[in-house]
Amino acid sequence: MRRNFRIALLYTVATTILFGLVYPAVVTGVAQLFFKDKANGQLVYAKGTGELVGSHLIGQPFSAPQYFHSRPSTAGYDAKNSGGSNLGPTSQKLIDRIQADAAAAQVDRPGVDVPIDLITASGSGLDPDITPAAAEYQVGRVAKQRHLEEGVVRQMISRHTLGRQLGFLGEARVNVLDLNMELDGVVAGR
Repeated sequence: MRRNFRIALLYTVATTILFGLVYPAVVTGVAQLFFKDKANGQLVYAKGTGELVGSHLIGQPFSAPQYFHSRPSTAGYDAKNSGGSNLGPTSQKLIDRIQADAAAAQVDRPGVDVPIDLITASGSGLDPDITPAAAEYQVGRVAKQRHLEEGVVRQMISRHTLGRQLGFLGEARVNVLDLNMELDGVVAGR
């Protein structure tokens, strides 16, 4: 019995050290050495001031009319609360929220179907991207608010549209933070 207890204790200590200390330290070191930007959250800083404005990986709320709007977030755009709402397709609470979001989005384009990603949250509630269709849906409002031609805004969307990862994973997407930062740069430079 003592022998078994001793072996179990040694295995516990050895695996705790190996998998609780050594392995995380090695993985963190490799990530910092080879993938520093990604390992640190792909933080975005304002040019000139160096002020932290966001992350390429975590969605942020943009509600002012001169900005492209992000997907709704069940997490309140707070990474500590990441996760979906767990409301099913027959949930009246979910149906009411989607109908309200769709009605609010259609103020800009009455009678035009709202792209689904502008009224439904992602699984994490923190998706930083929207589809090119969702960006296109917002062109008129943003161009009008920014006093820009719609063609100029569409060119920005095109520059910020990323294709499928590795050519076959996921769908085309537009990072909302990058797009809005370019909008601010264009307007500030006028």
